[in-house]
Amino acid sequence: MTSETPYHHGDLPSALVAAAIELLEENGAADLSLRAVARRAGVSAAAPYRHFPDRTALLSAVAAVGYTDLGRLLLQASAEPASADDLAAIAVAYVRFALDRPGLFRVMFTEGCDPTNEDRVSAVDAIRAYVAATVERALPGTDSAAMGTAVWALVHGLAFLHLDGKLDAASDEAVAATVTAAVHAAVGLHTT
Repeated sequence: MTSETPYHHGDLPSALVAAAIELLEENGAADLSLRAVARRAGVSAAAPYRHFPDRTALLSAVAAVGYTDLGRLLLQASAEPASADDLAAIAVAYVRFALDRPGLFRVMFTEGCDPTNEDRVSAVDAIRAYVAATVERALPGTDSAAMGTAVWALVHGLAFLHLDGKLDAASDEAVAATVTAAVHAAVGLHTT
């Protein structure tokens, strides 16, 4: 949508978040501004300020969408994971999300967001609970909170290593093999 196209949608906040995500995927976060988002959404430069008082508020809303999308993708990878192989499948899905949506992923984890944004906090808590439940089922007998943090840190690190070109991301197979091997090594198990 161009700035000459009048905006005729009933949900301006969602349209602004969608425009911000499009811009992030094209250019990253460095040049993202409320003005640029307004242009992309086809509204006046002042319109975003009715819903987002500043860039941080907009980025928090964007991050909330990202965490929700990531959570959905993890559930698709394994709705009720109960094994190390399931844990590895979830890890692969996490890294694929980072590679498929790098602008959004970086905003979720590297941009300053409002720590009180309820949607973002709720979405992060849902992922944290999913990871803890996964670890509890897949790795019984471990401290699920500590192991959940360790597994998330491992997978998150793998995502950034792939994003930053430190690990081979040339094919889905290469990514899956690297991530699966790392998860199995970290939890002390081998694929069956």
